Amino acid sequence: MNRIYLILFLAFISQNILSQQEKSLLIKKTKSVIEIDGVLDETVWGQAQVASGFTQNFPADTSEAISRTEAMITFDDDNIYIAAVCYDDNPEKEYTIQSLKRDFSYPVSDAFAVYFDPFNDKTNGFSFAVNPFGVQREGLLQNGGSFGVTTAWDNKWFSEVKIYKDRWVVEMKIPFKSIRYNSDQKEWGVNFSRNNLKINENSAWSRIPRNYNIGSLAFTGAMHWEEQPKKAGANVSIIPYAITGGKLDYENDTTTQTINAGLDAKIAVTSSLNLDLTINPDFSQVEVDVQVTNLSRFSLFFPERRQFFVENSDLFERFGFSKIRPFFSRRIGLNNGVKVPILGGARLSGKVNENWRIGFMNMQTGGVESLDLEAQNYTVGVFQRQIGKMSNIGGIVVNRIAFDESSVNYADYNRVVGLDYNLATKKNHFTGKAFFHHSFSPLYEDYTHASWLMYNVEKITAHWNHEYVGKDYRADVGFVPRISQYNTELEEYVYSTYWRIEPSFMYRIYPKSPKIVFLQPGVYWSNYYDAKGNSTERLNFADFKVSFTDKSEFKLVANQNEVLLQFDTDVTFSGNTSLDSGRYTFNYVDLSYNSSSFKRFKYTLSANYGEYYIGNKITANASLSYRTQPWGNFSLSARYDKIDMPDGFDDVSLWLVGPRFDLSFTKKLFFTTFIQYNTQIENVNINARFQYRFKPMSDLYIVYTDNYNSNIMGVKNRAVVVKFIYWLNL
Repeated sequence: MNRIYLILFLAFISQNILSQQEKSLLIKKTKSVIEIDGVLDETVWGQAQVASGFTQNFPADTSEAISRTEAMITFDDDNIYIAAVCYDDNPEKEYTIQSLKRDFSYPVSDAFAVYFDPFNDKTNGFSFAVNPFGVQREGLLQNGGSFGVTTAWDNKWFSEVKIYKDRWVVEMKIPFKSIRYNSDQKEWGVNFSRNNLKINENSAWSRIPRNYNIGSLAFTGAMHWEEQPKKAGANVSIIPYAITGGKLDYENDTTTQTINAGLDAKIAVTSSLNLDLTINPDFSQVEVDVQVTNLSRFSLFFPERRQFFVENSDLFERFGFSKIRPFFSRRIGLNNGVKVPILGGARLSGKVNENWRIGFMNMQTGGVESLDLEAQNYTVGVFQRQIGKMSNIGGIVVNRIAFDESSVNYADYNRVVGLDYNLATKKNHFTGKAFFHHSFSPLYEDYTHASWLMYNVEKITAHWNHEYVGKDYRADVGFVPRISQYNTELEEYVYSTYWRIEPSFMYRIYPKSPKIVFLQPGVYWSNYYDAKGNSTERLNFADFKVSFTDKSEFKLVANQNEVLLQFDTDVTFSGNTSLDSGRYTFNYVDLSYNSSSFKRFKYTLSANYGEYYIGNKITANASLSYRTQPWGNFSLSARYDKIDMPDGFDDVSLWLVGPRFDLSFTKKLFFTTFIQYNTQIENVNINARFQYRFKPMSDLYIVYTDNYNSNIMGVKNRAVVVKFIYWLNL
C-alpha cells in the first residue's frame, strides 16, 4: 500500500511540474483606448486571461512563489499592452532600487519583466522590465537567453507604475514597430518574471529550473493570438546627431577643435527584417572601457558597446569561440584604442521566415595618416538555418580590403569563410558548438576548427572543448589573440599552430539549510599543444564554491600552472629584465568572497597567492559600493599586484584603482564620474559624463576626459565633447 501511495504521489508531482512547463495564454484584441497610467480601470483588463501561479526560480525551484503576481496581455493594431499586479506582503520594507537610470540590473533590483520569443524558435527574443519606481529596462535575448539579457539594445516603448500599500501595478505599451516578428506566426513564446528582494525571491510564470537564467527561452509558455497581429507597416526612425568639442594635447602642444554631424537610420524592411544605415557615426557618448591589469602574454577582449552594432549582434558575433572570433566589430573604427573615422555603413539583419535568419554588413572607414593606415572596406555576410526546435547551422563570410587613395588595393585583403553548428536540446540539458573556418590573404592561408559540448542539469555541469588554429590563419577583423607571441629578439610577432583540450566537471549539493543554496566542488583542466603535440601551457585547478541564499558567494581554488615561454619574456610586463625561454611550473591559491548583491553596502574581496614563474606573487582585489537609494551609487575598485623576483630581477608593484560615482537626479538626468589610476600603463584617466534624456531615446551628452601621467601627475591631454542626439519616427 505504501508503494501505491508513493507512486501516486510521484505521478502527481510529475504531472504538476509538467503542467507548469506547458502553460499557455490566449491574447485577445481590444478596440478600446488604454491609457498607460498604472491604473487598471479599462474594461479590457477585467476580460483578459490572467497569467498567475508563478513558481520559484530562486532560492529554490520546486514550490509555488510566495510573492503573488498576476500578468495580463492585450493588443491593438499598433501595440502590445502588458499589465501586472505585484502584490506586496511586506509594505514596511523598502524596495531595492539600484538607480533611476535606464537599463538597471534585474538580479539586484525589485522588478517585473516580460520575455517574448516572437518566432517561437527558442533562440532569440526581447525582454522588457520595469522596477517599482517606473525605471525601464529593455534588451535582447540571444543564444536562447542562456546568458541573460543584452541591455545595450535600446528602443522606444512606454510604461507607468502605481504604488499602493499592498501592491505595485505596472502598465506597458510596446509598439509592434519596436520589435521584430512574423505577422503570420500564430503562437509566440512568452514568460513573465518577478524579482522580489524584500523576501529574496525570483519567480517566473512558466517554471525555470534554478540552474538556468531567468530569461532562458527554453522554458517559455505559449501565447496564442486570438487574431494575428497586423504587419507593423512603415517603420522608419531617423536619428541625427550634432557634436562639438575640443582637445588639448599637452605632450605635443597641439589643440584640436571639432564640429561634426552624422545620421543613423533604422528602416523596417519587413516586420522581422531591419535595415540600419549610418553616415559619419560618432560614439563619444559610449561609456569608457573598464581597464584591467594584464599579466598575460596576450591581448584582452573588451565588449562592443556601440549601438549601431548591437541589434542582432549574435548573428555576426556568435561565430567561433570567445578567443577564436572570425568577426569582432571593435576592429571597425578602432585601431589599438585610437578612433578611426567611419565614413558610413549599412547593415541588413533579421528573420526571412520561420527557419532562416540573414545578415549583411558593409562599412567604409577613412585612412589615418598618423597611424600609417589606409582606408578600409569591411563586408560581412551571414546566414543561420534552424535545425529542429532549438539547434541551427550558420555560415559567415568576412572580407577586408584596403584602398590606396581612391582605388582598391587588391594586394591588401583578408577573407574568412566558415560554418558553425550550434546544438541545443530540449530544456537545454545539452548545448554545444562545432565550427570550421578558413582564412585567405595574399601571403597566408589556413584554417581553424573547434568543438564544445556542455551537459547541464540541476546537480551536474560538465564541459568538453577542443580548439585548433593553424599558424597561417589570419582573421584581421576578428579576435584570435593566442595565435601570436612577441619575440623580443626579433622585435616582431611570431605565429604558431596550437591545439587546446579543455574539460571540466562541477557537482552541486543542495543541503537542507535556510542559509545555503548549494555547495559546488569542481575540477578543470586546460592544456595547449603545439603542432607536434608538445604541451605549451597547462592549467589545472580544483575549486569549491558555496552559494548562499542572500546571494553572497564564497570560492576557494587550488591551481597548478605550467607555461612554456617560447621567447625571453618580461613576465611582470612592466619593463623588467626578461625571463629566459623555457618551461616553468608554479602553484597558487585563489580565495574570494562576494557579499549579498542587493544590500545597500556590498563588497567583493579576493586574493591570489603563490608561486609565479621563478618568483612569488600576491594579488589582492577589493570592490566596495554603497547605494543611496535611488539616486546615487558610489563605488571603489582596487587591485594590487606584488611580484617578488630573485636577484637579477626587479620586484614589481602594480596598482589599479577606480573610484566611480553614478548619480541619477531624475529618470531623465544622470551624471557619472569614473577615475582610473593604472600604474602598469602609467596613466590616470578621468571620465565624467552628463546625460539629459529630454524625450524617449533623445539625449544631450556632455563628456569630459582627462589623462595624466601617474608618476608625475602631469597632464597628457584633456578634452570636452558636447553631443546632441534626436530620435525621430517617420
